[in-house]
Amino acid sequence: MKKMALLLMGCGGVGRQLLRHIVSCRSLHANQGVHLRVVGVCDSKSLVVTPNAHASEMDDKFLLEVCRIKEDGSSLLKLSGFGSCRVFTNSELTAKVFDIASHLGKSTGLAVVDCSASLETTEILSCVIDLGCCIVLANKKPLTSTMEYYDKLVSQPRRIRHESTVGAGLPIIASLNRILSSGDPVHRLVGSLSGTLGYVMSEVEGGKPLSQVVKTAKSLGYTEPDPRDDLGGMDVARKALILARLLGRRITMDSIKVESLYPEEMGPTVMSVDEFLSKGLPLLDKSICDRVAKASISGNALRYVCVIEGTRCEVGIQELPRDSPLGRLRGSDNVLEVYTRCYNKQPLVIQGAGAGNDTTAAGVLADILDIQDLFP
Repeated sequence: MKKMALLLMGCGGVGRQLLRHIVSCRSLHANQGVHLRVVGVCDSKSLVVTPNAHASEMDDKFLLEVCRIKEDGSSLLKLSGFGSCRVFTNSELTAKVFDIASHLGKSTGLAVVDCSASLETTEILSCVIDLGCCIVLANKKPLTSTMEYYDKLVSQPRRIRHESTVGAGLPIIASLNRILSSGDPVHRLVGSLSGTLGYVMSEVEGGKPLSQVVKTAKSLGYTEPDPRDDLGGMDVARKALILARLLGRRITMDSIKVESLYPEEMGPTVMSVDEFLSKGLPLLDKSICDRVAKASISGNALRYVCVIEGTRCEVGIQELPRDSPLGRLRGSDNVLEVYTRCYNKQPLVIQGAGAGNDTTAAGVLADILDIQDLFP
């Protein structure tokens, strides 16, 4: 039985769901000859680890207790009296992670899994790569940091997986890597990579006011607590930057033109969430409605997309043919059109659920299993 040691950073929705997937898939993985051995879990303030990372692991009861505690909004410090695991506070956290990585990285192997939403994990990830560890990411921020950090993280391509940074469980990164490896140049990508904005744009196309659609999306749990986190387009911009860098573009976030769906005077420092929803958003209804009508006259649909072509990398509203894959998009699915030498007139289209903790965690788990051959 191949045993893979894992250290999880981030116990939010995706991290917790990943732990649940690991527990529920025990018999499946055993039949495949692999066992996932969780030796450490950390949140932003504390780290809980097994007493002996070489030989022991967190049992399933403990992993589910981690999920329960974090679901309640509590700290991992509450686990200090539960079982034999040790808890380290923030000041000791990084040093302990490096200690585990240095001991396991070049012996039994260790996969450091980043399911956080923090930029602060970037330094840790860049160091554990040097210690022989593998890294698996759902967190976009390390890969959208400086080019120096990006180059470091991808310097060992066999030891990094980050499929879930762009399309949750969709095979976007893997498909692009296969195309690029075959020598087929990618000359254009167009994608709707936000389930929230995909839903919003398809609903306003049906004649509903933007303000009503956003409120409905918020009530359905499609948006962040502050919908401006979605409407500002930065999440899509990070995904676009990851894809552009994958294609070899040496660019930073400042290179990307980003269209926000709300003006600066409606930003978080000016309006509260309630004010934005009740007073700000209705002022944007007419403008979006007019753009929808104008596009419709030309047989087009409005979609919030990223476009990567040559030196161009931008994120915002585009008019697209209504009969195209993006034009036909409904609901919260993600769609990416890939144009290459081989896929020229008819693009390769990748479509499916591109958001949600369950889908993203399943993508992370698949990435972990994809590197099992690197473990003894």
